[in-house]
Amino acid sequence: MSANDPVLARGRCLCGAVTYAVHGKLREQLSVCHCHMCRRQHGGPGIYTSAPKADVEIDGGGALRWYESSPGIKRGFCAACGSSLFWTADNYANIDIALGSLDSAAGLALSHHIFVAHKGDYYEIAGDLPKYPDNRPEAT
Repeated sequence: MSANDPVLARGRCLCGAVTYAVHGKLREQLSVCHCHMCRRQHGGPGIYTSAPKADVEIDGGGALRWYESSPGIKRGFCAACGSSLFWTADNYANIDIALGSLDSAAGLALSHHIFVAHKGDYYEIAGDLPKYPDNRPEAT
């Protein structure tokens, strides 16, 4: 990524203390994660797109915090307003971006559910999208 690469997407936390620009294409297929950690972090299932780490420029203004939820797994959030923003792993080339933090999600669509074996007992998953008990087979 260079400063001359075009910005293809932008986003921010609720208060604006953490902003980001994506200088590459976002994954168009959105994952809906039903694991207990995403549900706790987001207050419900987490919905993510992703981009290569090298394509994402984050300006945390001192407010971006990373929480290591499992060894090598980190979740990024704003310390000022609490907005959930990112998920990444040490051995993962991409950074997952919480859909609600994007300024625009035009062209993106839900494509599959993951960790449905761990979903909350207070809701059902409707629709015909693929539902994986844990992670997608190609992601493991």
